[in-house]
Amino acid sequence: MNENINVTLEINNETYNLKDISQEASFLEMLDMLNHKLIAESKDPIAFDSDCREGICGSCSLVINGIPHGKELGTTVCQLHMRSFHNGEKITIEPWRAVAFPIIKDLVVDRSALDRIIQAGGYISVKTGTVIDANTILISKQMAEEAFDAAACIGCGACVAACKNSSPMLFVGAKVKHLSTLPQGQPERKMRVRNMVMQMSIEGFGGCTNTLECEAVCPKEISSSVISYLNREFILSSF
Repeated sequence: MNENINVTLEINNETYNLKDISQEASFLEMLDMLNHKLIAESKDPIAFDSDCREGICGSCSLVINGIPHGKELGTTVCQLHMRSFHNGEKITIEPWRAVAFPIIKDLVVDRSALDRIIQAGGYISVKTGTVIDANTILISKQMAEEAFDAAACIGCGACVAACKNSSPMLFVGAKVKHLSTLPQGQPERKMRVRNMVMQMSIEGFGGCTNTLECEAVCPKEISSSVISYLNREFILSSF
């Protein structure tokens, strides 16, 4: 039988004590409990982002004890449970910290810079109207698997938060490989990579120095090989 635990939270240089937290509670449920406690005490709740709470949307972006999304590999904050922490443990919670991610309030940051990178080239042109037969464009199993692996990126920005240069190369590389691997992504292939890399620079992100912190903290375990793919595509786009 799992016992409930007590934890000490440090957020924005403030300390909060929470008692009797179920080990089966998710990390965000624990923050909900903190906010209920603060509201009951007529204090302002802690602002944090969440949406699906199923590890899909990527909005639950927090640095927990110095690690984006916490210490559990391949896990988003909303899928992190309190059983991963010890009774009496001190937990430091911070927002993403990057020039391109301005802090809005408490633990909420503006990650719209990633949206603008997608708008710059993360799309394909298709004809609307008649539905295309499923087998009209043949795609090999290997090609489909590579595209799906890259498409697993949820755009949370953990790679940026972990990188000493605040580089989104893992994110951009995943989006470029996802679309450029498939036949449908060929018309914009060169334009896509040029525009997305240019927008990355405009937003104030840094460059990659291959420390691979991004791969280590990615909740969807995207391989850093997508960065090599991005670099190769960018070079080829000049020809």
